[in-house]
Amino acid sequence: MNMQTTIYALSSAPGRAGVAVIRVSGPATGEALCALAGDVPPRRRASLRDLRHPGTGRRLDRALVLWFPAPSSFTGEDVAELHVHGGRAVIEAVLSALAEVPGMRAAQPGEFARRAFENGKLDLTAVEGLADLIDAETEAQRLQALRQSDGALAALYESWRQKIILALAEIEADLDFSDEADVLAFNDRAAFAQIADLERSIRAHLDDSHRGEILRDGLRVAIAGPVNAGKSSLLNALARREAAIVSEKPGTTRDVVEVRLDLKGYPVIVSDTAGMRQTDEEIEAEGVRRALARAKEAQIVVWLIDGAQAQPTPPPAEIPVEKRLTVVNKTELLTTRDPYPVKADLFISVHTQEGIGELVDRIGAEAAARLEAGDAAPPTRERHRRELEEAMRSLGAFLEGSPDELELRCEDLRRAADCMGRLTGRIDVEDILDQIFAQFCIGK
Repeated sequence: MNMQTTIYALSSAPGRAGVAVIRVSGPATGEALCALAGDVPPRRRASLRDLRHPGTGRRLDRALVLWFPAPSSFTGEDVAELHVHGGRAVIEAVLSALAEVPGMRAAQPGEFARRAFENGKLDLTAVEGLADLIDAETEAQRLQALRQSDGALAALYESWRQKIILALAEIEADLDFSDEADVLAFNDRAAFAQIADLERSIRAHLDDSHRGEILRDGLRVAIAGPVNAGKSSLLNALARREAAIVSEKPGTTRDVVEVRLDLKGYPVIVSDTAGMRQTDEEIEAEGVRRALARAKEAQIVVWLIDGAQAQPTPPPAEIPVEKRLTVVNKTELLTTRDPYPVKADLFISVHTQEGIGELVDRIGAEAAARLEAGDAAPPTRERHRRELEEAMRSLGAFLEGSPDELELRCEDLRRAADCMGRLTGRIDVEDILDQIFAQFCIGK
């Protein structure tokens, strides 16, 4: 990306709208404003201007124009926003006019955010948090993304990096005086205790059952059980639409059907799976295999039982008890619930809607228990976890290494500090920048 060019893009959603926002950033922003709006308006104040084509002088629209001179802008460059009417013809006319200004070009996906990163306005974790904030579908996702975009993760990781650097400086200083009689033993240095405490902090940070990643992507709930237990009907009831085909014919569901739901403010991905039974039919057998695989991957498995069966089908041993919720369906066909042949967590009827609300509350409570982070800022991406695990290995090598090889122990700390630097983008991040910024839409 050429940082010397000036970029422009539609920053609001495409399509017809009351107002559309077109953003411009770069050294020629002031020239673009003069060419289209006649002048550069007062800084950070919305000003009403007629926009005209720079070549023909033809009037394009009457718009609110905002001017944010560098460095006090989102990207750290000169930035302008044109708040125009949101019709497609107006947007196309203004974008075409901007293309006529020398030094201007259309922005690439994520280029505004990348310029903000390059100019020190955002660190990488804040950039990722901003992307998550744009994609947030539930209240819990919004809160987590907002904490991260505000710098909560960056502040934590940078504090850890500074502790490593201070310990490294102490030990490197001691290397110059290793022959002095009053030099402390390796294990008696304050740096050793600090690194041991830091290693424990990182370990506790990672020991969160992948809460941040699950909240970002969605808690997975698999509806599993024997054929004709009402799994597809339950999925439709939860989704409040016909998401899955329902039939009395056993084995209708062959593949996994998923819907994304907002349950009590938490993102939940509910999967309808094939009925589990022994079968010689090749396609159905593949569906059963996929159903079992999805149940193993899920954080919660709703094992649905057909209440009309005299002897309920037990769940496979591969599905752990701790993530299983045993639910009896078709209660309208039951003559008695007490005693019932197996221990059930809930009794429901998809047909009469009995117990559906209670099931939603139960899944929502499970989601809250697993995903609620309070004020903490958990790692939200595999990249975070990978760098932190590598840093922890380097700190472990420092703590367990020979005290007679201080040069090697210093190298252990340098590797750990580098991992922390890569988390926030302070060092060695060129190999991941394209991947991170490509997830943004054009205009952000």
